[in-house]
Amino acid sequence: MENSLTELGDRLRALRAKHGLTQEQFAQLAGIGYKFYQQIEGARKKEIWLSTVERLAAPYGLRAWQLLAPDMPENSKLTRKVPSSRVHRG
Repeated sequence: MENSLTELGDRLRALRAKHGLTQEQFAQLAGIGYKFYQQIEGARKKEIWLSTVERLAAPYGLRAWQLLAPDMPENSKLTRKVPSSRVHRG
């Protein structure tokens, strides 16, 4: 189980980097708390619900099974606008 959560965290990190998102931006897109997302991406959560996996997949236009598939999804795309941040303006 722990290995699967590590792999999920690595997959989420790679997708987030591919789309140029911060952890905070992605957490907002997925409708989950920033700290909670950090724990998932860092594989510090011992287990997560399928509904959470669905929320993690949705902003990329993916289904839960696509996010969990052995190969990196090729056709991911942001389905929502990235929220603007007052803190991270450059």
